[in-house]
Amino acid sequence: MADDGERIEARLLGRIADIPAAEWDACAGTGNPFVSHRFLSALEESGSVGGDSGWIPRHLLIEDAGGKARAAAPLYLKAHSYGEYVFDHGWAEAYERAGGQYYPKLQLSVPFTPVPGPRLLLRPAEDAGRYRDILAATLVAAAEQLKVSSLHATFLPAEDAAALAEVGFLLRRGYQFHWQNRGYGSFEEFLGDLSSRKRKAIKRERREVAEAGVTLLPLTGRDIQEKHWDAFFHHYQAISDRKWGTPYLTRSFFSLLSERMADQVLLVLAEAGGRFVAGALNLIGSERLYGRNWGATQEIPFLHFEACYYQAIEFAIARGLKVVEAGAQGEHKVQRGYLPVETVSAHWIADRGLRSAVANFLKRETAAVRAEIGMMAAESPFKQDGCGE
Repeated sequence: MADDGERIEARLLGRIADIPAAEWDACAGTGNPFVSHRFLSALEESGSVGGDSGWIPRHLLIEDAGGKARAAAPLYLKAHSYGEYVFDHGWAEAYERAGGQYYPKLQLSVPFTPVPGPRLLLRPAEDAGRYRDILAATLVAAAEQLKVSSLHATFLPAEDAAALAEVGFLLRRGYQFHWQNRGYGSFEEFLGDLSSRKRKAIKRERREVAEAGVTLLPLTGRDIQEKHWDAFFHHYQAISDRKWGTPYLTRSFFSLLSERMADQVLLVLAEAGGRFVAGALNLIGSERLYGRNWGATQEIPFLHFEACYYQAIEFAIARGLKVVEAGAQGEHKVQRGYLPVETVSAHWIADRGLRSAVANFLKRETAAVRAEIGMMAAESPFKQDGCGE
């Protein structure tokens, strides 16, 4: 394709390995580990995506006349709607009842990773905004070329959502729970920001975990060994079996993750009675800690809160990270300092009838989501947010 006389090549590629890591990462940046070449290649090489997973890579790369990558997008052809965390099963069922074929569809996202971050990846330059617009338009052209029913971009930053809206995507709102570091020097200082009742509740929960004989082992970098991944995967499988039957991530994924980006991994293991009983996986960004996966093979009161939330807060304070992202679901997170934050996804739908129906639904859903956020935010445990002693 050409743009204002400049020759630009857009390519869809079936493997992240077909794109030089340096070129991809020049567009992805270093702030969010999930869009890095190392993370995406670990998903593919481990068999977590590709094959019969229903996630078929179709990564989009835009190069200038000199062959330099100027923009990219982690794109997948999907045969189902699992592992996305922005649910469109109802849209698919309605469309297919009306005689349409919803799958395959395209997904612009990081598989199995409901973490907000860049999706329209841009090499820093004065004309980066122009390439964002080119990339957004090219995504629509790719969807039309592949004859898919729809294209879904999830957990977007505001600038990506705006660019996609300009080329006809519908915007959808959701929310997650994030903890904000207000310049704390210690966990005790964070607790001091809470109302007396909430502060006492958290102290009691942490005390009960300790009194149950549980030791928390936060590991990162070279301290993470294969025996630790074996233990964590066992716990991860146990939770996966109870929730959806089959774990999305393979055992080899975790070894590749440790091999390629161990310094960006925080693995919290819980030990009791001489054995590991639970674990929580986090990834470390330039300014944020991202809570990802949890698993347990023994039920211990409050251990989930300790391993996933309180250990993450302690680590973030020690590292000077600004935010801990704890993902969606669970209003219980609010009382532990994780407040609701609006998220946005964008959806391009080829069929006009389905698009109109979804647009009407999203108007109602947006109002409901924002009302829920407001109600939860009003329950903030922080004294300066309105709660007294």
